[in-house]
Amino acid sequence: MQQAFVMQLRAGFEAEYQQRHDEIWPELTALLKQYGFSHYSIYLHPETLQLFGTVTIPDDFNPELLKQELVMQRWWKCMAPLMETRAGSNEPASTELTRVFFML
Repeated sequence: MQQAFVMQLRAGFEAEYQQRHDEIWPELTALLKQYGFSHYSIYLHPETLQLFGTVTIPDDFNPELLKQELVMQRWWKCMAPLMETRAGSNEPASTELTRVFFML
């Protein structure tokens, strides 16, 4: 299934956010693939600094299991200074979006 979401980057961290994704950890991409992630993209809106992401995930994907993975937790800790996070956590604050149109 496809999933779309938005997150918020903090001002002044655009280049750093891009660099960290250009140099994404191989163990993180391997973990995401292990969980069935594919076609994962993140886009930056240059004026609002909103991050728009899309990813294809398996229908039985359990996000709670991924949240417990040490590599995922390390990545979130690394990225937390650059973006808004959930209260009391390094997990990025994100809002899942509802699809209103699709054309194949």
